[in-house]
Amino acid sequence: MSATAARPLIQPVTLEGSHVRLEPLTMDHVHALVAAAAEDRATYQWTFVPDGEAAMREYVAAALELARDSAAVPFATIHQPTGRVIGSTRFANFEYLGWPPSSPHYKGEGAPDGVEIGWTWLAASAQRTAVNTEAKWLMMRHAFVTWDVRVVRLNTDRRNERSRAAIQRIGGKLDGIFRANRAGADGAVRDTASFSILKDEWPDAEGALRARLGAV
Repeated sequence: MSATAARPLIQPVTLEGSHVRLEPLTMDHVHALVAAAAEDRATYQWTFVPDGEAAMREYVAAALELARDSAAVPFATIHQPTGRVIGSTRFANFEYLGWPPSSPHYKGEGAPDGVEIGWTWLAASAQRTAVNTEAKWLMMRHAFVTWDVRVVRLNTDRRNERSRAAIQRIGGKLDGIFRANRAGADGAVRDTASFSILKDEWPDAEGALRARLGAV
């Protein structure tokens, strides 16, 4: 049985709001992603963003391979008013707790119990706008409502104070610090700050996200 057949819910999907459209990532997005990533690379101190067409092609191809295995749902981030490609984000690291059909926690064949939202980067011109807030709202709503997950995880470099504060503002709870667990975007050994939002915390988190969108 293929991964897609075993996990029928993990399929490409388009998520749309007023500020942003998240559409399934394809190789056709590469050229525009290269342009978006080149706007101001000084803004990517803590975030890995491919530099140049060859690196971007490799990055997109790797994401699509994960998607074919139902291990990720990668998006191109589109500025809704203009249709311009301004970055990328994805769902990945799906969690399956293996409930038997007799369990009250069983939600159906291939239904995920948790997921991580990450691999997010934006063109410099789209940073500090409503784009990322709306994208997070769209993705978390899909995870909690459509997939009915019990937890959404968000990770960031421990040193990225701005990202950590943004996650906490929308209700993310710090689960802990994974020390020296991966290479940082700056070439250093990185500690990862790991946050989560539980299903019963989603109403408050959604309220915070919608409030931030309303203030834009």
